[in-house]
Amino acid sequence: MNLFDLTGRVALITGGNGGLGLAMARGLAKAGAHVAILARNPEKNAAAVEELRTHGAGDVLALTCDIGEEGSIETALEQTLRAFDRIDACFANAGVSGAGTAIPDITADGWDRTMAVNTRGAALLYKHVSRHMIARAKAGDPGGKLIATSSGQSIMGVNRSSDYAASKAALNGLTRAAAFELARYQITANALLFGYYETDITAKADPRFGEWMAKRIPLRRPGDHAGLEGLAVFLASSHSDYITGQCLPVDGGLSIS
Repeated sequence: MNLFDLTGRVALITGGNGGLGLAMARGLAKAGAHVAILARNPEKNAAAVEELRTHGAGDVLALTCDIGEEGSIETALEQTLRAFDRIDACFANAGVSGAGTAIPDITADGWDRTMAVNTRGAALLYKHVSRHMIARAKAGDPGGKLIATSSGQSIMGVNRSSDYAASKAALNGLTRAAAFELARYQITANALLFGYYETDITAKADPRFGEWMAKRIPLRRPGDHAGLEGLAVFLASSHSDYITGQCLPVDGGLSIS
């Protein structure tokens, strides 16, 4: 018996064409789910579709979408529903690293761009996905999963990252509010506070940052992308139905060090 079979389920994941998003999408595809990727880069989208279709029997759809624009989100969700007729799990994963400025150097444009993608984008995604899930619940098919990619920086201090940390702390607040408000429809909402993973974003950072993080993490290593596959499947499955409103650090113990 396969406890985590997602055959027939539909999972949507923003920013799912690379990094943490693609790692989670692999797990969802391997578990048999139909997967819809919403991301900005058409070439990376196409490569992700080609790979994910080798992992499972479910179909894979990739749509060009800018999570910072509500019209783009709404159009992509309409296309997803036309293709699959439902969305069972929504992973609000797309994000930007932030402006990287010290607090005395904050600019309104830099701050607003980070918030627009990391916080407002997730909120608007949930707005349109929850409308679908609520309508389905009222028709007798309750349930749904909202999973946000947050960060350990939302509960820790890091230099030159005030906008990013604030955007992810707000995302944690959105998660708790969504969990409370949508529980009547059996819709759950949780956030994953990721620690240090090697991604395209971290590859651009000063190498000394990775070395410093490795020494600070109790498990003494970056996060394992392969391990995210099972985590995504668990949160998209019925086995996580009684977990909601939680902001879970996934960081090798970094947040307790």
